[in-house]
Amino acid sequence: MGEFLSVERRGKIAILTMIKPDSMNAIGTHEDCDDIIDTMQEIGRDRSISAIILTGSGKAFSAGGNLKGMKDRTGIGVLDQPDSTRSNYRRGVQAVIRALMDCEIPMIAAINGHAIGLGADLACTCDIRIAAESAKFACSFVKVGIVPGDGGAWLLQKIVGYPRAAELFLTGDRFDAQQAKEYGLVTDVVPDEELLDRAVAIAERIVCNPPRALRLTKRLLREAQHSRMSDILELSAAYQAIVHETADNREAIDAFIEKRAPVFTGE
Repeated sequence: MGEFLSVERRGKIAILTMIKPDSMNAIGTHEDCDDIIDTMQEIGRDRSISAIILTGSGKAFSAGGNLKGMKDRTGIGVLDQPDSTRSNYRRGVQAVIRALMDCEIPMIAAINGHAIGLGADLACTCDIRIAAESAKFACSFVKVGIVPGDGGAWLLQKIVGYPRAAELFLTGDRFDAQQAKEYGLVTDVVPDEELLDRAVAIAERIVCNPPRALRLTKRLLREAQHSRMSDILELSAAYQAIVHETADNREAIDAFIEKRAPVFTGE
């Protein structure tokens, strides 16, 4: 168990929980960042994991960054002069976002409470987002006189479109789980006590599929967010050539022809 994330295994599912409820799971130190990055890299190397659930402990998913650290010019944000601050963002919070975005394992955000600023953007790095009824959101960087320094300006508009992202970032307004669903930020809103069970149920529908095909499908979806159609066709052909040579592909075809359930091994 790390200092910021706990890891629970349920078969092929890894449940990652942010475990700093006293600070509403705000990311305040480079140790917090390193724990997330190291955990994502370790899980990424584990071929037996086919889905990840990211959630928070206590009343928050994540309250984002640490404002006290900003005031004191310590931690992962502003430092003594601009070039130091730039480097600090790149090696800390931006490295966290890169690690989450680079992960090829399907990820589900189970948003259990407040997802504010960086916290909302952490959720945006996941492929699927569901929210508890009590969850609250805000893209509120402007409220404290800063810009989204973690890549949120790119992430959010990919999900909800430019006009809505502009409204949320430029007003900094808070919004609830039902509004998040209306905006397309989350796909479902569930009673608080059912949140994790619902996330696990979605994950189980994912992990029953061939692991190699899952990871390459996610990578293809990610690449398609910023590529031309012609480039994606080339990449699709290359990935297809890879998965056609897997034992799981042969097993899926045999099972279909033989009218039985497939048994996938990840090979």
